[in-house]
Amino acid sequence: MIVAQGLTKSFHDKKRGQIMAVQDVSFTCHPGRIYGLLGANGAGKTTTLRMLATLLKPTHGTATVAGLSVTERPAEVRAQVGFLAASTALYARLTARETLAYFGRLNGLPAAEVAARTQRLADDLEMHEFLDRRVDKFSTGMKQKTSIARTLIHDPAVIIFDEPTLGLDVMAARTILRFVRDCKARGKTVIYSTHIMSEVEKLCDTIGIIHGGRLLAEGSLADLRARYAETDMEEIFIKAIGEKEAA
Repeated sequence: MIVAQGLTKSFHDKKRGQIMAVQDVSFTCHPGRIYGLLGANGAGKTTTLRMLATLLKPTHGTATVAGLSVTERPAEVRAQVGFLAASTALYARLTARETLAYFGRLNGLPAAEVAARTQRLADDLEMHEFLDRRVDKFSTGMKQKTSIARTLIHDPAVIIFDEPTLGLDVMAARTILRFVRDCKARGKTVIYSTHIMSEVEKLCDTIGIIHGGRLLAEGSLADLRARYAETDMEEIFIKAIGEKEAA
């Protein structure tokens, strides 16, 4: 389970002074559920996720992942988390299979377990046709599937997807969305960050709308539709932002 309580992150800029990237964000995500963090670029999604993944230390607030404090036990948290970020890197000269073997060894997995998990991920993400090709020959979709597989090779209990379908064609995106649903079905705790309205409608059990670093609204799709008297997610999003700006 993930519990965020008052997460806040500020940065100092020489020209603009103190910048509040995330302000007092609190939410909970349970096993076997998908929490959607919906916001435009620059809304604070990635900063929030990086704090949960222990890549950034909160300025204020706390969070626990699988019962572990992100500030007090970061190494243990990282062992429980698979974090797919936009900056997730691949080595161009390795094949997809070699990439998974390399990251499997980094996570201390025996060779037989790496092989078994590689097979399962290749099945789930439809990677077999390029599993033994070098990464530098890959399409964007192939690279993203390989990035997801290398992120999850250690079978983490908690999975954080940050804009996983960005720039992908329809078929590659559909494969990844199906894979995210499979993660939920296997009892994983999943956070899914995106700015694509249709994805949160299809995937997420709970949706958090973030804007200007603040969590403006939260609930199931049905809850949000009732609150804002709209059925379309884009209209709900605009109304939530409008409430904040009016206040």
